[in-house]
Amino acid sequence: MTTQASADTRAFLKAEGDAMRRRLFGTDDGAPAVMRTLNAEVGYGAIWSRPGLALDDRMVCALAALAAVQRLPKLRRHVAAALGLGLSVQAIIEILIQIGIYAGFAASEEAIEAAGTVFADRGLSLPEESPREDSLEELTARGRQLMAQLHGERATQGYAAPGNTVTGSLYPLAIQYGYGEIWFRPGLDLRQRALVAVSAFTALRLDSQVRKFGQSALNMGLSRTEVIEAVIQTAPISGFAPALNALGGLSEVLGD
Repeated sequence: MTTQASADTRAFLKAEGDAMRRRLFGTDDGAPAVMRTLNAEVGYGAIWSRPGLALDDRMVCALAALAAVQRLPKLRRHVAAALGLGLSVQAIIEILIQIGIYAGFAASEEAIEAAGTVFADRGLSLPEESPREDSLEELTARGRQLMAQLHGERATQGYAAPGNTVTGSLYPLAIQYGYGEIWFRPGLDLRQRALVAVSAFTALRLDSQVRKFGQSALNMGLSRTEVIEAVIQTAPISGFAPALNALGGLSEVLGD
C-alpha cells in the first residue's frame, strides 16, 4: 500500500490525530472516553492536522471560536495549549477582548476570567493595561481608515451606510471602539485580528459578516486558503453546519 493510500484511511487519521492531541494537550484533552476516537480522527487528525494554515494560527481561530460560544472549560485547556505553542499571554488576552465586539463584552469578561485561572496556575500575570487616551475623533478617523483598508467601498454599504439613521444610532460606536480602538491594541497584528473575526463570526453563525470579513481578510495578508481553513478550524468547536454555511457564503465572494 502506498503512503498516499495509507493517508486515506481512518487508521492514519487516528494516528495523526493522537499525535496532534498529545502535542497540544499531553495525555488528556478532557474529552470523555466515548469521544476520544472520534475527536482523534475528525478533530485532531482531519482538521487540526490539515495543511494550509499554520498551527499557531489554528489555535488563534480555536480560541476565538471557543470564547465566542463560551465553551469555557475547553477554552481553559486550549489556553494552556496555546502557551505551549508559544502564544503570549497578551496575544491570548487580545483574542478574548476582540470577540467582545462580536459576542458581547460579557463574553470577553468570562473568557478572560477562565484564561486567568490558567495563567495563575503557571505563575503568569495578566498584562498591565496601558492608558488609551486617544480622543473619540481620533478613534473615528482611525476606525474609518481601517474600514477602508479592510472593506474598500463595502465600508459604506449596508448597515455601515452613513445615511442610515437607524443603524447610525449604534454604528459610530462600532467604528470608534471596534475598528478604531480594539483592532489597534498591541498584542495581535491585523492579519491575526482578521483570523479572529472570521472564526468568531463563523462560530456565532453570522454568515453575512463571514462573507464580508472573509473577503476583507485577503487585504490583511491572508491567502484564500487560509481564510477557508480558518472557517474549517471552527467545525469541531461550534459545529460543521455553521462552518459549511459560512463556506457556502464565502464561495460566493472567493470563488468555488
